[in-house]
Amino acid sequence: MKVFVSPPRIYLHRQFVDFRKSINGLSVIIESEMDLPVMSGALFIFCNKAKDKLKILYWDKTGFALWYKRLEKDKFKWPSRANEDCMELTEQQLAWLLDGYDVIGHQEVKYQTIAL
Repeated sequence: MKVFVSPPRIYLHRQFVDFRKSINGLSVIIESEMDLPVMSGALFIFCNKAKDKLKILYWDKTGFALWYKRLEKDKFKWPSRANEDCMELTEQQLAWLLDGYDVIGHQEVKYQTIAL
């Protein structure tokens, strides 16, 4: 099921946020911490510390929309091991996140050869 159709960009704020924040509070995080334009039409994804709630904020050219999902029994597979505070996701990764899968997958392994 596609919830959001072709958003220009999808950004995930990796640090957990206080879910008492709503549109204004999340907008401040987007502009000050993520350093991104809040009215770009992009989706901005936030998670609570318990990892059982998501908020997605976006501007739809007429106003802000805030999408909210609460899991009753499970937790979102939040990318807590990533190095970046802000990650850009694909539509497929967003679908994986909403469906309960890890959005990062396996990490690339780099080996350095030793010249003899």
